Amino acid sequence: MVHHVQKRLASTAAKLVSVSASSLSKFPPKEALFQRTELPKPFSPETWASLQPPPTSALSAFAHRIGLTSVLDSPEIIQQACTHESFGPFYKSHYPNHHDPKTNAQLAPLGNALMGLFAAEHLHASYPYLPTRVLKAAVTAHVGPLTCASISQEMGAGPLLRWHRAPPMPARPPILHTDALASIPRSITAILYQKRSILSARQFVHSYFLTREIDLRGMIKFFNPKKALLEAVNKFGRERPKSRLLKETGRYTNSPIFVVGIFSGGDKLGEGFGSSLKMAEYRAAEDSLLRLFLTKRPTEQLQLPTSTFPAGLGNIFQEGQAGSYNAPELVEAEVMYASSGKSGVVKPRQEDADYL
Repeated sequence: MVHHVQKRLASTAAKLVSVSASSLSKFPPKEALFQRTELPKPFSPETWASLQPPPTSALSAFAHRIGLTSVLDSPEIIQQACTHESFGPFYKSHYPNHHDPKTNAQLAPLGNALMGLFAAEHLHASYPYLPTRVLKAAVTAHVGPLTCASISQEMGAGPLLRWHRAPPMPARPPILHTDALASIPRSITAILYQKRSILSARQFVHSYFLTREIDLRGMIKFFNPKKALLEAVNKFGRERPKSRLLKETGRYTNSPIFVVGIFSGGDKLGEGFGSSLKMAEYRAAEDSLLRLFLTKRPTEQLQLPTSTFPAGLGNIFQEGQAGSYNAPELVEAEVMYASSGKSGVVKPRQEDADYL
């Protein structure tokens, strides 16, 4: 029993956050002390701990961990990037005579706009046929709030975050821990843009965000893929699609399998299987559209519009050596179908979409 208690104490002590020696003189804080003649004031250790700045060693270790010591060269700039704007009023309510803490209220929106720009141009250049709604969903999956918060945790920025949970107001949504964490990589992107260049900020976003694999197939849904495929084939001026039965087994059993391919002339557009011909044809049409929308441009041919900006420090609109950029050939717009008749697209007849 004694051995179990000692082991429990040792494991608990190992989980405690280490306190620097420089902060020992400040403990116990004066807010926890009161005179006998005064009324006792409520003291919350959790509130007092959340108001204290993180140790300088932890800030420096964070800059070394993400490889940005040359840019995040002072503990003050790192602390500002890790301080959410909700922390300012919270700190001022407890220390009204102190100076307002520097927050990332101006950095986070700028970084968010830059991250959206980098993600949108990268995805649009990589997948030129991707529908607009899917492109927006892919941008959110790459640089959205949940992704930014997850990468902040991976960077080890969680213990450095200073924020305050705020309830919802008529003019703004509630401030949650995820929102506060998401502001840290956005602020770092803005700092890289201000202190280095837009190319440095883009390299940071590509390294930490755009190199991750996102399942784009799960984002593409079709209400009627057969009609959408017919519309796409007509748009590109190809021959009318035709379904062909490629393989089958167990037609007269309880579990038949049919494999159907869709062809446009001599070109095979897609293939699908199912327990019935209709199901196999449906999946073949869906596979054909996915092959179209997920056509990816080769990496060696990938060029981004932001590569035209000069690589020097400071404002991107200053005079300098501009990078080379060859605009790719524009592709046809996405298929607009089943949009309540407001797009002007003529809907195909039901008999035209029956290939089999």
